[in-house]
Amino acid sequence: MKLNEIKDNEGSTKNRKRVGRGIGSGSGKTGGRGVKGQKARSGVAINGFEGGQMPIYRRLPKRGFNNIFSSDFAIVSLGRIQVAIDAGKLDGKATVDAAALKAAGVIRRVKDGVRILADGELTAKVTFEVAGASKPAIEKIEKAGGSIKLLLAAAEAAE
Repeated sequence: MKLNEIKDNEGSTKNRKRVGRGIGSGSGKTGGRGVKGQKARSGVAINGFEGGQMPIYRRLPKRGFNNIFSSDFAIVSLGRIQVAIDAGKLDGKATVDAAALKAAGVIRRVKDGVRILADGELTAKVTFEVAGASKPAIEKIEKAGGSIKLLLAAAEAAE
């Protein structure tokens, strides 16, 4: 292969259609915009406008709200933690907390803390220090011989 022989695959690019070049071209006069009116002109942005009729977003009642006090946890499964320990990315002997999981590449960002779920199996004896965990996850951790300290439960007990 030579630099002067490089070209796109057949059919991968289409030629741009030049509109508005006389009636005989087939796409002249109105240039594919239909007939006259507001939308035939340039600079039209009328999203959600229904011709003066009350728009649907105003006809329907408002529903729900965003709870500003809710917590957004980084969720990790036990199986994912076991894979990281087996790969040597996570030290099973040391305490596993949010910083260790982030350093190992198990989670991208810590958010409001880490919550562990029971998906997968855990065979390593690990000590966890996380914001939360599901009941089945806690059972699996203790069954494997590990222990878990819930930071969120400790913070609520202190209040």
